[in-house]
Order: sequence, then C-alpha cells, then structure tokens
Amino acid sequence: MSNDPFSSSVIPFEVPEQVRAFAEKGVSQARDNYAKFKDAAESNNSAIEAVFATATKGANEYTAKVMDIVKTNTHASFDFAQELAGVKSPAQLMEVWTSHARKQVEVMTAQTRELAELAKKIATETAEPIKAAGSKLFTPPSA
Repeated sequence: MSNDPFSSSVIPFEVPEQVRAFAEKGVSQARDNYAKFKDAAESNNSAIEAVFATATKGANEYTAKVMDIVKTNTHASFDFAQELAGVKSPAQLMEVWTSHARKQVEVMTAQTRELAELAKKIATETAEPIKAAGSKLFTPPSA
C-alpha cells in the first residue's frame, strides 16, 4: 500500500455516470458554441469586407457621375457664354438668358434625380452583405 494521499488506493473515488455525462454534455455544448461563434466572426469579417468593397465601388460610380455632371454643366456654361457674345439686342439677350435658365433648371432637376437614384442604389447594394450576414446569424432554430 502506498502512502501517496492522491493514489486511488488511499482515496477510492469514482465519478458517477450522471456527473460524467453532464460534464461531457457541457464540453460538447461549449465546443458547438465556440464553433458557431468562430463561424459568425468569420462570416462577419467577410460581410464587412463585402460592405467596404461595395461602398468603394459605389463611391467611385457616384464620383464618376458627379464628374460627368460637372462636365455637362461646364459645357453648357461655355455654350451660354458664346451665345451671349453673339447677342445683338436686349430682347435677344432676354431670350437667350431665359432659354438657358429654363434648360439649366430641367437639366439640374434630371441630374439631381439621377444622383438620388444612384445614391439609393449604392445604399441598397452596400446594405446587402449586412442583411445576408444578419440573416445567417439570426436564423430561427429548426424544430
């Protein structure tokens, strides 16, 4: 017989089957929860990367549209200046001025609408990865 206080011959100790099963179940659940947490974290990283990629693409598209609008408006201003240079009378001046103002209001209205539609499209596309990741995270448990 050994004098080791922790030897099985001195302390006859056996874990009951229910305690062992409970501990094993707890470890199994902890592993499952860790795996789910890891998957969610990886999924969220992918979603964030997709959001930034989509937002960057959208910002480039929006900037290109704004530059196109600036170009269009600059050409309209030069055309207006050329028309003004050829004016021969005050009546013709008013006609050219009024015509230019009317065209510019129509063009600016259309441009504003285009920018608003583009901004809405970009916002929707940018939100898609977030919605997709959220729907994966919050799926109802199956019965």
